Amino acid sequence: MASSSSIAMAILSLVVLLLLGSSSAQLSTSYYSSSCPDLFSTVSGVVQSAISKEKRMGASLLRLFFHDCFVNGCDGSILLDDTSGFTGEKTANPNQNSVRGFDVVDDIKTAVEKVCPGVVSCADILAIAARDSVATLGGQSWNVKLGRRDSTTASLSAANNNIPPPSSSLSNLISKFSDQGLSTKDLVALSGAHTIGQARCISFRAHIYTDTNIDSGFANTRQSNCPSTAGSGDNNLAPLDLQTPTTFDNNYYKNLISTKGLLHSDQELYNGGSTDSQVKAYSNSSGSLYSDFAAAMIKMGDISPLTGSSGEIRKNCRKIN
Repeated sequence: MASSSSIAMAILSLVVLLLLGSSSAQLSTSYYSSSCPDLFSTVSGVVQSAISKEKRMGASLLRLFFHDCFVNGCDGSILLDDTSGFTGEKTANPNQNSVRGFDVVDDIKTAVEKVCPGVVSCADILAIAARDSVATLGGQSWNVKLGRRDSTTASLSAANNNIPPPSSSLSNLISKFSDQGLSTKDLVALSGAHTIGQARCISFRAHIYTDTNIDSGFANTRQSNCPSTAGSGDNNLAPLDLQTPTTFDNNYYKNLISTKGLLHSDQELYNGGSTDSQVKAYSNSSGSLYSDFAAAMIKMGDISPLTGSSGEIRKNCRKIN
């Protein structure tokens, strides 16, 4: 008969396993290896084609994943369209007239459904497309953990509250990322996503006209296509990375050191605060950025996924089955 101490040890081990057995632990890099062996090549083909047509699309697909994961986890909720009886997240302040790439996600889903119908979630498609976008534009690749299922709900209020706006202070950025289980190191690494893509005038107007921690020549350049009057030129675009806006590299951090961050929230990362040293490190070493960015993307992908029998596998990413 087992001793009381061995029984107690077995119970303790079981408790530890239960505590560790979070939903994210059910995600696996080999999740579809049998059920959809051609998944990765299918997704990358569509992503590369879309980026070849429009380089900016890589940044747009990456941003979709970020805006999805920060709202009740990486569950594909950002993809759901509004209907007469359903309110999605597309009209939230951080998303409206801003997030894009939904047609490309539709194209990926259509291609994936042809090779393995009813198997792969839209949430997982976003995770793979984000990785492929970074890799296609010259950044680090990483092994994507998969096995997420799609939500049957969305939250407009969470989208409005959880995604940090471009006017954020450093403390607000740290807080918003901490709320998602992401560290300050993750924040600075993931902000490197702004080495690609563009932003609208409405997002950086205040920074280029009223902030003082900005290079004057850079501010003047950006002002030429972003009028000071609200409502005038709001949707005019400017590259987030002044130097190489369609290449994933570490120039974003070099820009911050030169006080040439486009958004107020960007420059907050290098403004005499606790993150200055990490920005300097990334500006000097693209290798450390790439490894930290990949690790942070994997960590972000672990935020509250739906697994097992939760959620569903959508047939159309824009609507609940």
